[in-house]
Amino acid sequence: QVQLVESGGGLVQAGGSLSLSCAASGSIFKIDDMGWYRLAPGKQRELVAAITSGGNTNYSDSVKGRFTISRDNAKNTVYLQMNSLKPEDTAVYYCKADVRTTRARYPELWGQGTLVTVSS
Repeated sequence: QVQLVESGGGLVQAGGSLSLSCAASGSIFKIDDMGWYRLAPGKQRELVAAITSGGNTNYSDSVKGRFTISRDNAKNTVYLQMNSLKPEDTAVYYCKADVRTTRARYPELWGQGTLVTVSS
């Protein structure tokens, strides 16, 4: 069974930093695009950052310059380093990946989510 497991959420004061991780497990052959999304109360889910298998990245304007996405292909893991956090960054953060096994492709595999709370 292929799955994504996130870790690293928590409570932090405004201006602080948090690092999220998302590890894929199972009989993985290849992972293409990986990304982080977030869902805040009363808002729509939004893309925070994404990274291709080759390392090309893109960010939402709201986090550009503060968040950094990276990945370790050998560990099938994607990271999100979040600096200068603001209360409006409070949300449940989800990772998503396009995962291939030897038998199937899971183009939109989602993790279970991890809560990030930024206090003012």
